[in-house]
Amino acid sequence: MIPILDSKRQYAKIGGEIEKAVTEVLASGSYILGKHNKAFQTEFADFVGTKYSVGLNSGTDALHLALRALNIGRGDEVITTAFTFVATASAIGLAGATPVFVDINPDTFNIDANKIEAAITPKTKAIIPVHLYGQPAEMDKIMDIAKRHNLKVVEDCCQAIGAEYKGQKVGSFGDFGCFSFYPTKNLGGMGDGGMITCNDENLYNRVIALRNHGGAIRYYHDELGVNSRLDEIQAAILRVKMPYVNEWNKKRRENAYRYNEMFAKYPEILTPKEIDNSYCVYHQYTIRIENRDKVHQLLQENGVGAMIYYPVPLHLQKLHKELGYKEGDLPLTEKDTKLVMSLPMFPEITPEEQQTVVDTVVKCLNMTKQTV
Repeated sequence: MIPILDSKRQYAKIGGEIEKAVTEVLASGSYILGKHNKAFQTEFADFVGTKYSVGLNSGTDALHLALRALNIGRGDEVITTAFTFVATASAIGLAGATPVFVDINPDTFNIDANKIEAAITPKTKAIIPVHLYGQPAEMDKIMDIAKRHNLKVVEDCCQAIGAEYKGQKVGSFGDFGCFSFYPTKNLGGMGDGGMITCNDENLYNRVIALRNHGGAIRYYHDELGVNSRLDEIQAAILRVKMPYVNEWNKKRRENAYRYNEMFAKYPEILTPKEIDNSYCVYHQYTIRIENRDKVHQLLQENGVGAMIYYPVPLHLQKLHKELGYKEGDLPLTEKDTKLVMSLPMFPEITPEEQQTVVDTVVKCLNMTKQTV
């Protein structure tokens, strides 16, 4: 079996460092917002290139609290993509606002910046671009639109830590950057975790209060907040992993280019594209292929752990039925959600395993052609 991700291989290399860090936290007696949280927030902000960062218990909370901190709520609209994990839109709903979905650029799977302005109404208050699969969105165009229309920008960077657009790290363009440390991410913890980045001191302080039941001072609560703190043990684990992120991302890129070369003689299999002046970190290596569902089934049967992210676009989910979207509203999104499939991608995958993946994909594709 070649899995979509093998976290055991990573642990085999740095497990000793992780165990030492965890033991230190356990012995310290400081389990909530301790020294590792404080240090990690500083280190993470420095990495992204922002003044501030705030550790939270998930990427979903990061998105939700970012909108809350920007005073976005009932009656407001937030423009985003329907080609993403549900958390992006759920955060909008949790804040009380309404998601407005825009079609994608099929070259990147990201929101098509050229289609955003047509979706702006008097109710529009923000844009949430998603850097899907580790590919940066076109942030210069998005920030220009936001500036001209007086809109806020919340970057969903949950799959894209370390990704860059025109030499600038994602998470440093908008009013907020939102990150996830779910174990499968390029920088993953051993449990849930998230982070917000920003450059505005007032917004930073607002998030600090919102994550602590709406109060900046203990036992004094100014608004309805939540309990959302990055666990101290997770912060310690992530501090161990943080120095390796650039190396891991570099290996992911090398693996992606190797896949590209291996697939080059099979034009019926469409491989990912990188936009100009970007640094994609390949959280997923996602191809487009005909007979996707059948190929995916056959790959599972043949020991290749391919995954489908995401089979049903958000505008057609039952969750958003009341918004009134229907099939055909976002044709490029709908087309690609029927074609995309992500292949095993992690820093430790070997060239031999990649060749096996490619050979198996081709074999399974040919099998589906024979049965049509």
